[in-house]
Amino acid sequence: MQGLPERTVASKFPAGSSADSTSRDPKTVSLDKKASHTKSTKAFSLSSFFSSTFSIFDSYSGSASCKEKESNTTKYGWTAAVRRVVMSGSMRRLQEYLLGPRTDVSSSTSEIWLLGVCYKVSPEESSGDATLSNGLVEFSEDFLSRIVMTYRKGFDAIGDSKFTSDVYWGCMLRSSQMLVAQALLFHHLGRSWRKPVQQPFDRDYIEILHQFGDSEQSVFSIHNLLQAGKAYGLAAGSWVGPYATCRSWETLVRAKREQNNVEEGNGSFPMAVYIVSGDEDGERGGAPVVCIENATRLCSDFCNGQAAWSPILLLVPLVLGLDKVNPRYIPLLRETFTFPQSLGILGGKPGASTYIVGVQDDKAIYLDPHEVQPAVDIALDNLEADTSSYHPR
Repeated sequence: MQGLPERTVASKFPAGSSADSTSRDPKTVSLDKKASHTKSTKAFSLSSFFSSTFSIFDSYSGSASCKEKESNTTKYGWTAAVRRVVMSGSMRRLQEYLLGPRTDVSSSTSEIWLLGVCYKVSPEESSGDATLSNGLVEFSEDFLSRIVMTYRKGFDAIGDSKFTSDVYWGCMLRSSQMLVAQALLFHHLGRSWRKPVQQPFDRDYIEILHQFGDSEQSVFSIHNLLQAGKAYGLAAGSWVGPYATCRSWETLVRAKREQNNVEEGNGSFPMAVYIVSGDEDGERGGAPVVCIENATRLCSDFCNGQAAWSPILLLVPLVLGLDKVNPRYIPLLRETFTFPQSLGILGGKPGASTYIVGVQDDKAIYLDPHEVQPAVDIALDNLEADTSSYHPR
């Protein structure tokens, strides 16, 4: 990594995750038991890194290869099971079962790392003092400015399917949309950007949200992501692993770039994409190696040979254990959140992907896609649009 130019700072993904079982959401850090989710709560939570009893870094033998065709029973068995649970209770109970109860970030005085930024929490702040100065207040402003993508319902049917919602199966795709949205936000508006209290909003901010709308007209919609990922096994109604998700983003970005005949790195996605995997198909593990020559070639191709370097997004699918995360990897995973280039981690447990954006002590702070919201359309010219459904509350 030492040879990478400083120009990659605003647009990288330092750590990925592993392959998951029966189309899962393993991306990098085991979130022991995670945040519960009510219909009105896009929550962030703290989860233990160390006491996890489940695996988000499953071995290949327990993983769903993105290129393998699974039987209908395997592909939809989990979906049917989840639906039975939901029909017999609330989405909140389902989330408590899958992710566990959440804990309060303010209950600790330890420093908080959020996507490369450190926040110091004083004892006074932790005790709930009304005269909060920095620490928790600054952390809250930063956290509430992150973009959240959740389950949506009521959008146009995906491709030739009858799916007008991604409830029960789209959490990995939504988590990946969050990560890519953060990359665009940092690139166009900078890491220090915070969502304005008053409208009108920044045009770049509105354009980013527009690109993630739930229709084929929005370049990074779930519709287009599924279409781009067909070769890797992506299909409406079934879960997908991290390697297939990464490759699907790579394919989608390349296709849109060729379609638009983009020059000099301008266009809907202003950076090259580099999938760093340990072996040829990325599902069997192996140590990922960043090859500077490959990165340079990708950047040169991105710029049509007119520049030697460009912004670059590194996506790193990892296998870090068999039945659960190997504890020796935890300190290194935590360390990635101190990188100024950090874009977080996609992870969770089978059937429940989340987007991990920070750490405090042995806890992970994450955004949860498992809230169901109506589909919305953010028009490009609407600088006073209601964007509340794209942010945590």
